[in-house]
Amino acid sequence: MKKPLVLLASASFALVLSGCGGTVSDGNQAANTGSPQTIEAAHTSSAKAADPSSSRSFFKDGVLTTSDLKIEITDHKIIPSGKKGNEYGSKPVIAFWYNITNLTDKDVDRDVSPMDFIFAITAYQDNNPNAENKLEVGGLPDDKFLDSQTENIKKGRTVTNAIAFELDDTKTPVDLVASNDLGMTEIGKITYKLK
Repeated sequence: MKKPLVLLASASFALVLSGCGGTVSDGNQAANTGSPQTIEAAHTSSAKAADPSSSRSFFKDGVLTTSDLKIEITDHKIIPSGKKGNEYGSKPVIAFWYNITNLTDKDVDRDVSPMDFIFAITAYQDNNPNAENKLEVGGLPDDKFLDSQTENIKKGRTVTNAIAFELDDTKTPVDLVASNDLGMTEIGKITYKLK
């Protein structure tokens, strides 16, 4: 009786792991730009040298650079629930617009798409005294990227995209934490203070 359950659990775990490498697409994405509230542009940054393999990676002044890609945050706004760019969300979001550049050596070496932001940068709000509060990805805040957000970027080329994270409140600052190993080793952190 226990052996079939162990085999079933192992097979399920293998399926979950095999799904981790795919492209993420959200079918419930909002498809509009916002009339957002502004947030304080002042942010702080910190960078950590984690290990020799990430010594070429850094996250400072809104720019994440790794051996594979460069992400430059160009704008950020709070969009309240129900407003343009967040029509279908039940929470306000903090939206980021960014440029992403493919820095790989070959076009086929590693696929780089605008959606790589979610694999390289995680958003947090430190408003829970007992647990880490990772923010969920919200709907796409800018409909002009609806068809292009999953396209592969050619070697040495740059494209623009946007992403939103659902806020738990509109007062607690948002920390963007960058890594090049799915959040296991922090490259650096930038804090965005909300007004």
